Formats: sequence, C-alpha cells, structure tokens
Amino acid sequence: MRAHLTTPDGRRLSYLDFGPPAGRPLLALHGHLGEGAEFGGLAAALGSDGWRVVAPDQRGHGDSDRAERYGREGYLDDLGTLLAHLGLARHPMPVLGHSLGAVNGYHLAASRTAAVSALINIEGPAYLPPVDPAPLSFLLDLPYTASTREELIAACGPLAPLLEGGMRPHRDGWRLGCHPRDMVDSDTRVLGDHWNQWMATDCPALLLHGTASTVLPTAQARDMAAGRPGTTLVELDADHWVHLRRPRESADEIRRFLRACSLST
Repeated sequence: MRAHLTTPDGRRLSYLDFGPPAGRPLLALHGHLGEGAEFGGLAAALGSDGWRVVAPDQRGHGDSDRAERYGREGYLDDLGTLLAHLGLARHPMPVLGHSLGAVNGYHLAASRTAAVSALINIEGPAYLPPVDPAPLSFLLDLPYTASTREELIAACGPLAPLLEGGMRPHRDGWRLGCHPRDMVDSDTRVLGDHWNQWMATDCPALLLHGTASTVLPTAQARDMAAGRPGTTLVELDADHWVHLRRPRESADEIRRFLRACSLST
C-alpha cells in the first residue's frame, strides 16, 4: 500500500507499507536514484516469515517532494517523522539499506541505538573518497523533464536503462524519478568518513557486498566486517546493485540472517 505523510516543514513524504499491519516491522531504505518500490520482491520473500517491510521514497526520490537539505540530519529527520507517524518509533526493528540508504541506516542506528535491532547493509561504504566533481555529476547533463516519456528516455541516452523505471508523469509531460541537481547535492554530502557511525553499534549486522562493485571495494567491505563486532559479510558475484542483480540469493541471505537474529533474542 502506498501512502503519504506531511513532514514538519510541509513536504510530502511517500512510502510503501507492504504489510501486514500485525507483521514485524523492517525499515528498507533505497540508494541514490532509487525508490521504495525496488523492495517489492524482497518484501514478498520476507512476508512468508511475517515481516512487514516499510520502504519510504527518501527525500527528493520517487513520489516524495524535493528538499532543501540532503545531509544526514535531513534524511534522519524524515525517518524519525515516518516512524512516529506509523507508531513504530519505540519499537526496535531491523533497518535495511542500499548504498545511500545503508549509510542513512547505520547513522540512524548510531543516533538511536535502542530503535534498531539489526542492520542489513547492502553496499553501504564506511568511507567514500571526497572527489570533485562528485561521482553522480554526470547526471547534470540530463534534463529533468520532457514532453513525453519517449523523449525523456531518448534524452537519457545510455543511462536510460538505469533511469527509465523511475520516470513519472509530471504536469504536461514526464520527469525523472529524482532531480539531477538534488542527486549531486546528496552525493556530495555523503562523501567522506563514516567509520565512527558504522562502528558505533554492536547489534547484529549483515553486510551484503557485490564483488564487482565500483562503490564499495572488497578490501573495505572485509575491513568493515572484521572491525565491527557481530557483523557477517556475504559476498555475491554482482555489481553495486547486488539486491537487484541477484534478488533470490540476496533474499535468501537476508532471510537467513533475520532468522538467526530471531533465534538469538
């Protein structure tokens, strides 16, 4: 079920609640250029174990409004608002995230330790080298809107397969799933050192890594798992979008991890 809420600063925040309402909640956070809908298959796989996956379109993505700030504080404010809206703010739950979403997830755990019972980190580095321009700067060459979907796809050129799934009707035409300037702003603000936040908690954690990733080097993934107590590293033959490239294997590993967490509590 898709629903919306209004944030304290007047923005619409959209989210998918895959239910059932009585299920055990799990918060799922997409990465840059993504949206909550990408977790639909995973939600179906976990539903048989009684999990209720809640997957927001994070600020500036999907059906959620654009924002003025794209640093960690803004993202975490939105998550706090969402959890309070759903009555889940006092219920410890697993938090799953991909890339940007994984960084936001372990920052959430570091700032609200009692709220997060487990972490599932899909390709979320603890360190991203500061570079100028930011890695997503190539998006600035793309239009945000076009008269038709076909025109927008054509304007995206070789990036169309990456972006066309998020395209949406917009006023008199179509738009991308997120504004290029917002993504570069957000990308710039996530660069840097997050080791303290990654190491700040000791709840069980699964680190799911694609060995062909160009975002999280394998050496760093292994250091992240070795340095943080209670962390299990699983490596799959895939790129940065390991949960989308290898959905069945990813879901199996996530289900196995969650079952192990349930048995240990």
